[in-house]
Amino acid sequence: MSNGDIFVGEVIGTAILILFGAGVCAAVTLRYSKARAAGWIVIAFGWGLGVLAGAYTAAPLSGGHLNPAVTLGIAVDTGVWDKVWVYLLGQMVGAMLGAVLAYLVYFAQFRANVREVGTTEGTMDEPVPTLGIFSTIPEIRNPVANLMTETVATVALVLPILAFRLVKGLGESGTQVLVVSLLVVGIGLSLGGPTGYAINPARDLGPRIVHTFLPIPHKGSSDWGYAWVPVVGPLIGGALAGLIYNAAF
Repeated sequence: MSNGDIFVGEVIGTAILILFGAGVCAAVTLRYSKARAAGWIVIAFGWGLGVLAGAYTAAPLSGGHLNPAVTLGIAVDTGVWDKVWVYLLGQMVGAMLGAVLAYLVYFAQFRANVREVGTTEGTMDEPVPTLGIFSTIPEIRNPVANLMTETVATVALVLPILAFRLVKGLGESGTQVLVVSLLVVGIGLSLGGPTGYAINPARDLGPRIVHTFLPIPHKGSSDWGYAWVPVVGPLIGGALAGLIYNAAF
């Protein structure tokens, strides 16, 4: 794979992932959305299907990592580091692009988040906080516990992804992407409750940057004091998964 193919594949695939993921969070969160209050199960499946669409699209070009933790885990296991930076750059660009696209899809709903002075559109109620549409927010703010949650959940993602390569025919048939998508759904349902399961530094950091600059009325804080946790935790988890796989398999 050339650097150009990897970059383009990761940009497109990660953008699709975030478009689906931020999109389902917007659908469930924002007023005047037909899916409002649909619940956590809908969010978990939305993110899983985002992985499915993004990874299948990117796979022919880049292998469809879409996640710095996955890229790091593979590099730790194989010892091949020369293209890691290309993957990371593509993933960050794609994550920001996907966040912008999700904002554009729900542009009218974001504008109607609260009624603006001199208009008759929007709600007179308190504005809906918007950061959770783009990035993760812990239910209980405890940096040690939050970091542990993200680390363990990322090991639970990356270690099976590495092990799937041992299953004969899984990659060649294309079924591996489907299985990984279901794995992401399972992690969301089982381990996502405490922090919102970033398990992907680009998935959290890229959209958080976009949220900071988007002109969303009454959008609230981008919570940069917490932003390091969903970056550091998944990176630790990805590296640990690579080490465990290298030692055990």
